[in-house]
Amino acid sequence: MGDNRLPPVVLSEAERLTLESWARRRSTAQGLAQRAQIVLACARGWNNTVVAARLNTERKTVARWRTRFLRDRLNGLSDEPRPGVPRTITDAQVEEVVVRTLEQTPAGGTHWSKRELAKVVGISPASVLRIWHAFGLQPWRTETFKISPDPFLIDKIRDVVGLYLAPPANAAVFAVDEKPQIQALERTTPVLPMLPGVPERRSFDYVRHGTVDLFAALNTATGRVITKLSAQHRAVDFRDFLDDIDRQTDPGLAVHVICDNLSAHKAPVVRKWLLAHPRFQLHFTPTYSSWINQVERWFAELERRCLERGVFCSLDDLKAALEGWIEVWNDQARPFKWTKTADQILDRICRYCDRISKPGH
Repeated sequence: MGDNRLPPVVLSEAERLTLESWARRRSTAQGLAQRAQIVLACARGWNNTVVAARLNTERKTVARWRTRFLRDRLNGLSDEPRPGVPRTITDAQVEEVVVRTLEQTPAGGTHWSKRELAKVVGISPASVLRIWHAFGLQPWRTETFKISPDPFLIDKIRDVVGLYLAPPANAAVFAVDEKPQIQALERTTPVLPMLPGVPERRSFDYVRHGTVDLFAALNTATGRVITKLSAQHRAVDFRDFLDDIDRQTDPGLAVHVICDNLSAHKAPVVRKWLLAHPRFQLHFTPTYSSWINQVERWFAELERRCLERGVFCSLDDLKAALEGWIEVWNDQARPFKWTKTADQILDRICRYCDRISKPGH
């Protein structure tokens, strides 16, 4: 039917209110909101071409929904059933999959596999997997956690996070730790390089050519690191590393050092050094809370990009690789961005504590 002979769209007051509600509600599906706008525009007496131009859609789309509304009124604006195979999984079966996954375990097992659960519920393993994906369930995964028993947990979290989010003026903040016993590993056979469709391959066994310890101080403002390779990580080695930080930091700045509760960090020789260097202040992370020390994030990058797939035929090769990678890092250093506030972290810990304190845990 041409635009000049279009049947008029006349709305009742109830229909107009419903269509306006659909058109402006945020929770309305976008498709339904557009159809409501089309019908409202048609009710103003505009032809299909004008409505299409004003709503930035196609003329045939306007014609379709004008016709559907005139035929079926408001019911005509909903989606029609799509062709395809009828649904074979009932709501009850979906609920059973979810409930069994969350609240039960198979006989003699710790968690469900898709095949075990499919056999119990009477559907295919692929259907179980789709339901798991739809509800965000991953019974094959597990994570570990540790609640710190530190009596000063709250104070230490606020102290360390405060240094990340609001560092003091005229001060440098360093996240410091040691990565001990880095092994110089040589594979017993040459590494086979990657080929199309075939990943890099390496032998499982190896020859160890010694170990080295790495001290690292991450400047939380710049992302640059000060490092020191050492045969050991004793208190005197930590003191010597503090000397390195002192020499490489602007003498006009106060220095705040975040470190863990290792005994070497609190030894008398370190305390004596701190008394002689009053611009240094140590801040200790809570017990069992290495995750709050930003240098651990840097160690993860070092492990992934330098050590995990490295082949070192001698201790000197390992040291050269470490020094080379650290130099590259510092040339393009960027700081890690800390986003969680102390209150957010403490709220998360409280939720864990509430869960494990409930009966059945």
